[in-house]
Amino acid sequence: MSATEKVLLIVLLTINLAAFILFALDKSYAKKQKRRIPEFTLLAISVCFGALGGLLGMVLLNHKTNYRRHRDFVLVVPLALVIQLAVLYVLFPK
Repeated sequence: MSATEKVLLIVLLTINLAAFILFALDKSYAKKQKRRIPEFTLLAISVCFGALGGLLGMVLLNHKTNYRRHRDFVLVVPLALVIQLAVLYVLFPK
């Protein structure tokens, strides 16, 4: 693995960990009826190569998974993950 690939891996892991933490915090705030993290922020970090962390946060924490109430999340986050994986495959085919 080249130095560039190692740095990219660390950046991607950090972004995805941050996405998961934001989803977990938002879920916690919802339970405590505190001020929430804006949906735009959650979607933005998911689209900016944090879709895996966002999707794990959604599935493992059962957060933003109701299709009727959170259609954007149910559609955008998995689609973003597929696109991100495709981009990474194209950039690093090995």
